[in-house]
Amino acid sequence: MDVTFSGRDQEGTGHVAGDCGIANAILARVGDKWTMLTVMLLEPGKLRFNEIKRRVGGISQRMLTVTLRGLERDGLVLRTVTPWTPPRVDYELTELGHSLADAVQVLGQWALIHRGKVEQARQTFDDRTGPTRDCGLSGSGRPLPG
Repeated sequence: MDVTFSGRDQEGTGHVAGDCGIANAILARVGDKWTMLTVMLLEPGKLRFNEIKRRVGGISQRMLTVTLRGLERDGLVLRTVTPWTPPRVDYELTELGHSLADAVQVLGQWALIHRGKVEQARQTFDDRTGPTRDCGLSGSGRPLPG
């Protein structure tokens, strides 16, 4: 993926300070654990709230609501309410959301391909520095799941 910023700073490096804040905000949204899981679940098609919650597993109702609202606000998810009794609410990815799903798949493939190298680097680090608590990389301080 080729990323180009719209302007140049005074040093002519192509970096524009205003773009960083925007890019950081977007990356914070799309890089979130629950966002990635939700986007990948919605990639094949529409799902209802409880279907998403059940499939994600471990997410609270509030966190899923916050995640879906943020994705909707950013134009990644479309929320459709059908006025039945009770109302039916479906969520699906927009075209922009599908483009994010493509990028998340690439990241997932990278993680699988390089899993062994990451594990080896962690072991080398732990051997050099002593056992560590969790550095936030695996979520548990244990090896990555196979």
